[in-house]
Amino acid sequence: MREKAATLPNVQLEQGTVTSLLEEKGTIRGVNYKTKDGETMTAYAPLTIVCDGCFSNLRRSLCTPKVDVPSCFVGLLLEDCELPFANHGHVVLADPSPILFYRISSTEIRCLVDVPGQKVPSISNGEMAKYLKTVVAPQIPPELYDGFIAAINKGNIRTMPNRSMPAAPHPTPGALLMGDAFNMRHPLTGGGMTVALSDIVVLRDLLRPLHDLNDAATLCKYLESFYTLRKPVASTINTLAGALYRVFCASPDQARKEMRDACFDYLSLGGVCSSGPVSLLSGLNPRPLSLVCHFFAVAIFGVGRLLLPFPSPKRVWIGARLISGASGIIFPIIKAEGVRQMFFPATVPAYYRAPPVK
Repeated sequence: MREKAATLPNVQLEQGTVTSLLEEKGTIRGVNYKTKDGETMTAYAPLTIVCDGCFSNLRRSLCTPKVDVPSCFVGLLLEDCELPFANHGHVVLADPSPILFYRISSTEIRCLVDVPGQKVPSISNGEMAKYLKTVVAPQIPPELYDGFIAAINKGNIRTMPNRSMPAAPHPTPGALLMGDAFNMRHPLTGGGMTVALSDIVVLRDLLRPLHDLNDAATLCKYLESFYTLRKPVASTINTLAGALYRVFCASPDQARKEMRDACFDYLSLGGVCSSGPVSLLSGLNPRPLSLVCHFFAVAIFGVGRLLLPFPSPKRVWIGARLISGASGIIFPIIKAEGVRQMFFPATVPAYYRAPPVK
């Protein structure tokens, strides 16, 4: 993508490591950065777009970062083996949490093992290899088992914390946050690039009618609409990622087990029960209300299976806990995303901001 951008006549590509934002009287004027040779340079711009990733050291002055690390991914590369269903991504509902498999080349399959919590077994002393072989490997599909063990023995194991952070921007003249520096969700659904590219389209459309970016205060007020206009796609994918991860994690609670099984069987029904959630996942249906409807349809489907053909007091109680548990999963995520911006964006004044007239 960088190479493609660099071929455009109006793009000048400079590569370096940004060390700080250049601030003057509350307005961002540019950045200080170091080149590959270690030389400190300064770049000035009327608008600085900050997108330095999940480990951002620049976002603190531009947002309120509430970063949560629910789990870590342990990455492996499986070679010369076949997925149970070719040309499809695979989610294995394992204990204690999901495992992902997807093909990245004609000979390689990426495996991501989710490990709950912020600490993972040590790779250096062999604890990680032991964990993968004794806890994870028995739950791997037979077609992938040999390749999985071979990848562990090869030793090329990588770990990455899974971060989640709702968008909580501080509109700042001269700067705009984007990407993982601004907003993160659990990577189970692979929604990060979908949200990022959607945000780019929203920002492009906002900037397109402008011919002068030098009035930082006026531009900042106008670009506040970005945070509202991005919400339908971003909040749908963020909420779905967080909710699915919670549902797909194993639990000793019988109600949570029923919810997990109901989710799998609901998707297996096909038709709108399958195409609906997939369109939400992919960003093709950016409607938060549709997400909530499908989520509670899964819960009601689970309760119906419990109560039919003959309800018992125990099953009624599990069904009540299932609905309560489902509410406890999705409503805190919606609250963090912002109920008004998510479901009623047209009531937010910034939604109607017009381009500055110059």
